[in-house]
Amino acid sequence: MRAIGYQTPQPIDAATALVDFDLPRPEPQGRDILVEVKAVSVNPVDTKIRASARPEPGDWKVLGWDAAGVVTAVGPDASLFRPGDAVFYAGAINRSGTNAEFHLVDERIVGRKPASIDFAAAAALPLTSITAWEMLFDRLEVTRPVAGAANAILIIGGAGGVGSIAIQIARALTDLTVIATASRPETQDWVKSLGAHHVVDHRQPLAPQIEALGIGQPAFVFSTTNTDDHLADIVELIAPQGRFGLIDDPKVLNALPLKRKSISLHWELMFTRSLFATADIEKQHDLLNRISELVDAGKIKSTLADHFGVINAQNLKRAHALIESGKAKGKIVLEGF
Repeated sequence: MRAIGYQTPQPIDAATALVDFDLPRPEPQGRDILVEVKAVSVNPVDTKIRASARPEPGDWKVLGWDAAGVVTAVGPDASLFRPGDAVFYAGAINRSGTNAEFHLVDERIVGRKPASIDFAAAAALPLTSITAWEMLFDRLEVTRPVAGAANAILIIGGAGGVGSIAIQIARALTDLTVIATASRPETQDWVKSLGAHHVVDHRQPLAPQIEALGIGQPAFVFSTTNTDDHLADIVELIAPQGRFGLIDDPKVLNALPLKRKSISLHWELMFTRSLFATADIEKQHDLLNRISELVDAGKIKSTLADHFGVINAQNLKRAHALIESGKAKGKIVLEGF
């Protein structure tokens, strides 16, 4: 089967940063299912792994943690899906990735593809939807109020892949006032179209902009990017006893300033459940099915922003380069081999 990967971590402009090659088609065991991949999307994690993770000498590292496709075979212990089912999922960081014609994945982290959208639009959703859902409901517990705080959430990096779906989930399933950050006219328009009540500019100090809204101090802050640049503002603008969550990788995170306001700190990594095979791993199957229902009900929409053509090394390199530029909005999708 065709696949795309690398043997040595390199900058994306290197000739062999990503390469087309062939691999044997895998066979499902246990609760794995074998999926014929129809479309994939590209996430910042792809670029981080490509730049740093070195496979064993002579081996290939296949990236990709978003896919939509069709089940072609199931392991002997699988019970949630059958061959012919259309699915979408984000895979596991400790297994071979989705940038291949056929892909093995544990069925407990797979959801039914939304019937109302095509494979490309569906591939844009899984990783970011899981990340946003787990942060909002499992980590920040946004349905549990913070006494005296504005029933509001600030989403830093609102136009990115995670921010784009977090805005929609918060609007569809909560009564939160949603404040999103965006700095360019096109990204500000994008987050407004997704349902943000207010938009502030993350290139300017955030605390004065939040205060100027006149709604009070938000109960929740969800930072998706550049957390270390915004931490002082976050501490100033969030309500006492508020909850602050992040998903990026600050070089240093000094939590001491959170103490005075008793701000709780929450990390989210959507791979945790699959990486550790947690007792509640199947919650990702359930939440992806819920996302699928919301899409089919017209409550949320795909965050596909750019379609880069077929799944090959050349087009994946273009996608990695755009993500690394920091100018991407929504999700970049590739489709077919």
